[in-house]
Amino acid sequence: MPIALSRAAAVITAVEFDDSGEELARHELGAVGLPAWVRERELLRRQRWVWNDTVRWYPALLEAGVRVERCVDLRLCHRILRRAASTAGSELATAPRGRWDASAPAAAAASDIPIAALFDLDPPLADDDPVAEWRRQRAAVDGSAAPGRLALLLAGESVGALVAVEMRFAGLPWSPERHDELLTELLGPRPVAGRPVKMEAVLARVRAELDEPGLNPDSPVELVKGLQRAGLRVTSTRSWELKQIEHPAIPPLLEYKKLSRLYSANGWHWLDEWVTDGRFRPSYVPGGVVTGRWASDGGGALQLPKQVRAAVIPDPGWTFVVADASQLEPRVLAAISGDAAMARAGQAQDMYQGMVDSGAVETRPQAKYGMLGAIYGGTTGESGRMRPRIARAFPKAMEYVESAARAGERGEVVSTWLGRSSPPGRGDAHDETASDAQLRQLRSDARGWGRFTRNFVVQGTAAEWALCWMGSLRRRLWELGGGDAAADPLTARPHLVFFLHDELIVHTPVGVAEAVAEALRESAAEAGRLLFGAAPVEFAITVATVDSYDQAK
Repeated sequence: MPIALSRAAAVITAVEFDDSGEELARHELGAVGLPAWVRERELLRRQRWVWNDTVRWYPALLEAGVRVERCVDLRLCHRILRRAASTAGSELATAPRGRWDASAPAAAAASDIPIAALFDLDPPLADDDPVAEWRRQRAAVDGSAAPGRLALLLAGESVGALVAVEMRFAGLPWSPERHDELLTELLGPRPVAGRPVKMEAVLARVRAELDEPGLNPDSPVELVKGLQRAGLRVTSTRSWELKQIEHPAIPPLLEYKKLSRLYSANGWHWLDEWVTDGRFRPSYVPGGVVTGRWASDGGGALQLPKQVRAAVIPDPGWTFVVADASQLEPRVLAAISGDAAMARAGQAQDMYQGMVDSGAVETRPQAKYGMLGAIYGGTTGESGRMRPRIARAFPKAMEYVESAARAGERGEVVSTWLGRSSPPGRGDAHDETASDAQLRQLRSDARGWGRFTRNFVVQGTAAEWALCWMGSLRRRLWELGGGDAAADPLTARPHLVFFLHDELIVHTPVGVAEAVAEALRESAAEAGRLLFGAAPVEFAITVATVDSYDQAK
């Protein structure tokens, strides 16, 4: 049964309604009494909680020891339906922009804020009617061309919002002591002022080789000028460009850039700000990228460098089970295109080796670069050279992404498997009123947008698979901890602590690590069935049980 939660000033209203949207009961609650009321209904019967923003409602419940099984995150779902091509004619999509189109509030650190205060983070205005918005969304889905797929997408997006809040609440176990040791090994002791000593030593080599004693390497403009004064033909300080140059200053300069990135992005200041009580708690943003991939609103959770992963250490008596989906995007392309030959290649644990075994190409690197060219539109180098062979071996897959690219070039919208749609591009590359220079720019823009839409249909569908994977795993982990019958809170059971596109980390008691590994594999298979039914595509994952994150790869 759905239960909608809303707030007006200090009063929280809970409305129970049926699947037609008819109200059955109404309750008025205070913020302090809400967790107990929600727990009671979760135990009686697993409810579907309908609220405006998961990041606003769920942290307080977790802080009170209450986990919910299902929710509808109305704002996340509204954003999908507003943009979806299949709901373009719906009342929801054609209505003027309103409060449901606003961005969700920033995630709150539940452990730092009293329960009652968590519901006062927003301006004290009455929420828009969540039941009315639920009805509009239901009507938009029911009127779409593929309501089953779209409903699965909305369910996946909402469970992803629950997972994001749970991972922030639980935190990723992190050893400040080990992090400090790693930084000291790489950079030298923490400086009171200025750069760490090892960075200064590397910088001294750069200055000496360029004969630029006052060079500031942190200023791209000054660095380019310094390199040019040394006779080097450079236009930027990008590492890929510098690697093409042979000069004794380049190796220490590249080393300095690497150390500088570590110092600025994950150095001691980062450690002070983001790691508290042995936990890293980043702010995840589900659907923060237009393809549906997650983003991070602080902490750089999606860009943890390898140099600091050894500081990610489980609690005593616990371990990490780390899973990585192997060649996820090529497997997704095989499924959405219905390419039987590519699906057969994907039945191997290593899909690229499966392509070699099928005779499509001679080597694994050729298979990898060929698929990258197909998915990302590469036309030069090894990717471009392999694309014709990939097209001959897997014609349906190549035609699928080529069709998406052509649609993008025409300015049309493309959609993922479950129905998330891309923004519209510009379709005026043949404008007869444009000048030659304008036409060249328009055609260049159209080709660039075509590369985006080519990738959108694959990357976006891979993000949908990952949501289903997490949703299935979340349920299984809860059951491994005893299900609803057990009194243990979320963090006393096996639980998710990290997600990066196609990789998951579970923090688990050592005794159930093998069961967690099997749950990861079963969840991956279930995600494939949810999206693609009986399609002959296998979603292989690699699983490792490790004592620190750096041991996983």
